[in-house]
Amino acid sequence: MHTPAREGDPVGDDTTARPDGGTQESVGTVLLAGAMNLSIAVAKAVAGVFSGSAAMLSESAHSVADTATEVFLFVALRRGARRPDSRHPLGYGREAYFWAFLAATFTFVIGGGFSITHGVGEILGAEAPGDYLVSYLVLGVSFVLEAISLIRAVRQSRRSARRWRTDMVTYLRHTPDTTVKAVVLEDTAALIGLVLAAAGLALTEITGDARYDGVASVLIGLLLIAVAIVLAAANTSLLIGQAVPPRLQSMVRDELLATDTVRAVDELYILHLGPDSIFVAAKVDFTDTATGAAIEAASDAAENRLRERIPSIDYVFLDPSPGPNRPR
Repeated sequence: MHTPAREGDPVGDDTTARPDGGTQESVGTVLLAGAMNLSIAVAKAVAGVFSGSAAMLSESAHSVADTATEVFLFVALRRGARRPDSRHPLGYGREAYFWAFLAATFTFVIGGGFSITHGVGEILGAEAPGDYLVSYLVLGVSFVLEAISLIRAVRQSRRSARRWRTDMVTYLRHTPDTTVKAVVLEDTAALIGLVLAAAGLALTEITGDARYDGVASVLIGLLLIAVAIVLAAANTSLLIGQAVPPRLQSMVRDELLATDTVRAVDELYILHLGPDSIFVAAKVDFTDTATGAAIEAASDAAENRLRERIPSIDYVFLDPSPGPNRPR
């Protein structure tokens, strides 16, 4: 039995009061990260051209990839938040994962591929960079800007983790909001990449051996590829239809079993339809004495309790069905 979403229910665009922090907050996080990355990409490119550093050019490619990623993530948030319609009655939530997957692919190909290729080229060419000071200044400013973006994403993640009464790492592992996960991982990778680039430049300046700069570029590329693989895997799983974490499944099962007329919950399917939308379907064994009216009332009561406790639940389908050992 299913009660359609009512006017004012948290469906589609109306997702600001979700347990995962809300689409609007995620949009702000993505826009800030995008603006920071675009500014950083331009500065790194200028420094890379003047200095001839492979690590700086790799970092520029890193920031370009991150900027493009934020554009994809912004599109993901806006298109995934559209309201259900006759063609897509369960909404467009999973479209967000498609665009987020494209973002991860872009990071893999453009960021990782360019960095590794350019780094190998410098290792083989062994041509030392020219001006180091400009590169150091750009790396320092970039570190500050990336840190500001990361701090915002971490704060959002911590707030959301507190709502779910868990730690931030567990939240990031299980959250269906892959846009926040992407910003946290990419900004963290960006800070590590900046440290690698600075180390490569410093070792090259000290030793006069340009291969250190090239190695730093290759390491930055490998770091980007690792982040892209993690994000692509997360989005692929959600695109296919990923179940909610066991803790949330137990919570839903307990709420259904708390209904007076429910004997058992034989089958339970709880899937993410999008970053802010959950689908629940269950085969429920009601007591033999329960009338049709009692089953309807119990189903509506159970759904209301679930919606109140977990606002992200948009759809609840309960199928009255005898248990596996009872005659049908």
